[in-house]
Amino acid sequence: MPTRNVIITAAVTGASFTPTMSPFMRFDPDEVIADAVAAAKAGAAIIHIHARDPQDGRPTSDPGIFRAYASGIKAETDAIINMTTGGATGQTIEERLNVVKMLQPELCSCNLGTMNYGGFPMIPKYEGQWRFEWEREFLESTRTEPFTSSFADIEYMLKTLQNETGTRMEFEAYDVGHLYTLAYYASLGLVQPPIMVQMVMNTLGGVGPDIDNVVFMVRTAQRLLGNEVEIAVLGGGRYQFDLITVGALMGCNVRVGMEDNLYIRRGKLAESNAEYVEKARRIFDELGLKIGSAEEARGRFGLKGGGNVRF
Repeated sequence: MPTRNVIITAAVTGASFTPTMSPFMRFDPDEVIADAVAAAKAGAAIIHIHARDPQDGRPTSDPGIFRAYASGIKAETDAIINMTTGGATGQTIEERLNVVKMLQPELCSCNLGTMNYGGFPMIPKYEGQWRFEWEREFLESTRTEPFTSSFADIEYMLKTLQNETGTRMEFEAYDVGHLYTLAYYASLGLVQPPIMVQMVMNTLGGVGPDIDNVVFMVRTAQRLLGNEVEIAVLGGGRYQFDLITVGALMGCNVRVGMEDNLYIRRGKLAESNAEYVEKARRIFDELGLKIGSAEEARGRFGLKGGGNVRF
């Protein structure tokens, strides 16, 4: 049985799904904040945020919206705010990193490679039902535009962004090659422990949602980075709870939320991010696993504390 408590991240907004897909997707800042606060109060130690235009829900890199989300969540919880540097397909690396430069959160994501990130297979299910004109074009763009995170981008984040902001990185691994990239930079001394890795399962273009892949990715990360590496597991879509359960039983942390999955169970859309956290806690309680607090996560991950951010 794992000895470390499970740290739960709630990824409350994301950039993969579009408003047509769920009436419960929030993009009004006050609603996003209220939903995130509820997820934190349900037991999420970390809130991972993307930003959306409050008028039509399209992904945006506007620092003002990130600031509104983060400051609102911080005012009502002690949750750790983890800001994306992934953004969305089509956003430049400068746009994506500017948010971290300005707001200097405790934690941000760092994608470990350029890759295909296919959202276009969702188009047929919603064809002719689009709530906003941008949605279909956005999903179609993922057929032709890869998500970009070059070695130069990663090195800038490690050598410059991290030092200037004090923000630590959560490294996003979509496939096994990403773990070897991370191990390379760790061997150069550019990645210091505790090393945080987020295994992203079931993105078209990345590793598939097989349980064997969870085991392989976790064991590979431990072999390359040491057994004390802090690994989190997320499963996209209908595989969410299957894969986080496997991950938690292997001693990993987990991520749930509307960024990765719109359904709380087969055929039933989730109405809030708190629902995912509550369901994960029920599963873990039945398995005898305990949940870690934001205070515990700050200590384990070596974070600078909520009083040292700029929001």
